[in-house]
Amino acid sequence: MNRQNLLKVLLYAVLIGYSIVTFLPFAWALSASFKPLAEIGAGGANFLPQNFTLDNYRQILLESGLFGRWFFNSAFVAICVTGLNLIFNSMAGYALARVRFPGNQLMFGMILAVLMVPGQVTLIPTFLILKNLGWLNTYQGLIVPNAVNATFIFMMRQFFVSFPQELEEAAALDGLSRFETFWQIVMPLAKPALAAQAIFIFMGAWNGFLMPLMILSRSSMFTLPLGLNTFKGQYISYWNYIMAASMVFTLPALGIYAFFNRYFISGVTFTGGK
Repeated sequence: MNRQNLLKVLLYAVLIGYSIVTFLPFAWALSASFKPLAEIGAGGANFLPQNFTLDNYRQILLESGLFGRWFFNSAFVAICVTGLNLIFNSMAGYALARVRFPGNQLMFGMILAVLMVPGQVTLIPTFLILKNLGWLNTYQGLIVPNAVNATFIFMMRQFFVSFPQELEEAAALDGLSRFETFWQIVMPLAKPALAAQAIFIFMGAWNGFLMPLMILSRSSMFTLPLGLNTFKGQYISYWNYIMAASMVFTLPALGIYAFFNRYFISGVTFTGGK
């Protein structure tokens, strides 16, 4: 075996080992979500449940009053935030890449400046604005401040800069306006970038904790991260319920990533030559 093959084997061995170490805690949590509390308390390294049960999921989904509402709140907010970001970030990125207007470069510089500001710095101003608008404990208070994202405006702008301009010129010759070109030509061909953006935005909205913690005080309006924090305190010694709740929280984000996985790499590496 030559040196190059040996290095490749070592690299794969390290990656496989790291993957196993990373996956084991998740595998244990998934297994524990199907075990009764007594089996978890007994210890042991068995990953397959000896007394398989769905009672943990039945308890949190059907008998724990607010858990279903928390799941709905998280899903509704994450879907709305993702949809609005895909539209607004794409429109802003396209305008910055293709439309020449006074202040174009200045606006792009301001967006780059926003990227340097930690999100925690804007929490208090956001809270005060939402309080004055009467949007505390509301869906719009969770959705509207997150409807655009400077990072993904920048990403979409870079994507559209490398987008084949010949396609837009051909659409203009066919009589399409710029708005029609954007929706009928550009957006359908931007699916890889949109899919990559959707993964990050959905996961960020789904996992968001600080913003809901700041503006929500009614338990019926809690999202899953905030609700799980309450749930953990309520069932602090019931690890079977906590593991089941954690799986319900984790699996939708994994599902979104798995669904868009084929677009993910192509969305990051897409160039106009494709």
